[in-house]
Amino acid sequence: MHSSQLSTKPVSVGSTVIGGKQLTIISGPCAIETATQIEQCAQFSKEQHCHILRGGAFKPRSSPHDFQGLGINGLELLMAAARQVQLPVVTELLDIRHLDTYLELGIDMIQVGSRNMQNYELLKELGQIQVPVLLKRGMAATIKEWLLAAEYIVQGGNEQIVLCERGIRSFEPNYRNMLDISAIPSLKNTTHFPVIVDPSHACGQAHFVNSLAKAAIAAGADGLLIEIHPTPNQALSDAEQALTFPAFKQLYEELQPLAIAVGRVL
Repeated sequence: MHSSQLSTKPVSVGSTVIGGKQLTIISGPCAIETATQIEQCAQFSKEQHCHILRGGAFKPRSSPHDFQGLGINGLELLMAAARQVQLPVVTELLDIRHLDTYLELGIDMIQVGSRNMQNYELLKELGQIQVPVLLKRGMAATIKEWLLAAEYIVQGGNEQIVLCERGIRSFEPNYRNMLDISAIPSLKNTTHFPVIVDPSHACGQAHFVNSLAKAAIAAGADGLLIEIHPTPNQALSDAEQALTFPAFKQLYEELQPLAIAVGRVL
């Protein structure tokens, strides 16, 4: 560890600790579609030794004509599938009015998506509760703006924050976003928050996920958030970037020696 690197303050999500020696692998579908689909993802995630199940119930889509998620019913399906395999969950909160429902259902970690990183009233509310927050970087946000968004949560008394780099907008049309690898060591020298990477949203194409995931771990990320789907070509949201189960299994196997090389474990 470089002398300039700050020590990371781990964040506990259920029985999982993000920011310790063990790399945290978060997996699941972009959107919860059916009970069978999320149950299959949960079972596979457990078998692959993943640590947290993700799934979107409320989907902020660029087009109002695209699938918007199953809402509260989706949350209930997510929780049922996760509890069956004893995994904690993370899911995005879009609207302050739903916060009480999230708390009642026992959501283990609340995600603030890229579009809501600067929704300051939402951040203030999340500062008032003691539930871990996964704060994604805004698609055009500087690192300073991202850290100031985290401060809104901290000011309320909630310091259980994990930062998630998910790619930023650039002029390049060949991939969805530009993964900012430089952000990882920069954050490690600036903040105590754990830092994870979402390579799925960064590239927007499944065949790039493997390379970006490895780059993130090599750069010092504390974990990965990866989209999986039993049949990606039939996915209702972000079909192009979801990994099949066999593809994820291959990635996991290839990450193991890399994790050891950087002094971490899967």
